Amino acid sequence: MAVLGGGAAGFFGAIACAEANPHAQVLLLEKTGKLLSKVRVSGGGRCNVTHACDTAAQLVAHYPRGNKQLKAAFQQFGVRETIAWFAKRGVQLKTEADGRMFPTTDSSETIAQALEQAARQAGVRILTNCGVEEVEPLHGGSFQLKLSGSGAAQFGASLRVGQLLIATGGNPKSVNYDWLRALGHTIAEPVPSLFTFNVPNSPLNELMGVSVPQARVVLAGEKLQYEGPLLVTHWGVSGPAVLKLSAWGARRLSELGYVGTALINWIPTFTEETLRPWLQQFRQENGKKTVAANPQFSLPQRLWRNLIEQAGIAPDIRWSDLPAKSQNRLLELLLRTPLAVRGKTTYKEEFVTCGGILLEEVDLKTMESRRVPGLYFAGEVLDIDGITGGFNFQAAWTTGFLAGRAMSKPGHQQG
Repeated sequence: MAVLGGGAAGFFGAIACAEANPHAQVLLLEKTGKLLSKVRVSGGGRCNVTHACDTAAQLVAHYPRGNKQLKAAFQQFGVRETIAWFAKRGVQLKTEADGRMFPTTDSSETIAQALEQAARQAGVRILTNCGVEEVEPLHGGSFQLKLSGSGAAQFGASLRVGQLLIATGGNPKSVNYDWLRALGHTIAEPVPSLFTFNVPNSPLNELMGVSVPQARVVLAGEKLQYEGPLLVTHWGVSGPAVLKLSAWGARRLSELGYVGTALINWIPTFTEETLRPWLQQFRQENGKKTVAANPQFSLPQRLWRNLIEQAGIAPDIRWSDLPAKSQNRLLELLLRTPLAVRGKTTYKEEFVTCGGILLEEVDLKTMESRRVPGLYFAGEVLDIDGITGGFNFQAAWTTGFLAGRAMSKPGHQQG
């Protein structure tokens, strides 16, 4: 049996299959010369392995695509099982304040090496530079693979295998899914997810590096909004609030051509109804203080001064002398600073694709295709993607494990 793809889901599937059935011959094929490349670069080289969620219900809430459909899968293999899996192989995980989980070594190499070692110990045969151009289902449940690349030389142009697990990851180009369409599967059209907003004419462009721990980002005219840390960059805005909004709104933002107005609420605990009386009382108690020199709401001084400037408030004006019109403008900017979004930028290595194999065409208990017996899917090739924070890796571990275990069963095994 063969696994296509040397990433997180492919490795986990190959290991699960080989460990569950030591007699199975498991072959892992990777078309490039690198194994686990996304694992190695993720989380700034630390590898955000998973997220501290106690239940499957908590976990599914972080998947724009997959959501409730994954609940049963996460109940079989979720965060607890992931932690135990790595612990059994000598890798301890730690939980950070925001729930993200990393190896205690803070090195992604720890995770990559654990996976490679587990694969070797389980007897998985790994071939790099070995791509698959075409998959032809044969009678009796086996598959003929048309191979390419220098790693395929020992097999010639083709290879016949029994069970087949496809874990080739997501791809932003629809044409790159044609070989899966040829198998009879439907593809949810791929569009980018987890990206930042380009704001070429941003009023904040002098604030590069300024961040706030909690802001709300709303897409004007849409139902899309998200709260979280926000970072001002030299190209626009980034941070979890923007990344998560882009994930939930991936399809809609694609339809809009990544053009729109993002409204930033810098103080999401306030509404207009609560902010106005707060400002009135503050003015009465602090009338002699200058507005610009006294940042409020724990906002960074540079950001506060920028908002004051945008509101047209002179740097030396005192609260007691602040005209009502200027106060209203400041209130508006605190709650709804408008940013003209004109495009997107990939956030470091966090690029994720929304789209892939329709989940309705896959048995999510085993990850086996409902269209082609003996064919399995795992990871981002499926129409599953999570927000940033370890959720995409958790989906890879879960789907890979379930697929590998199902493939290993004698009743399923073709050879």
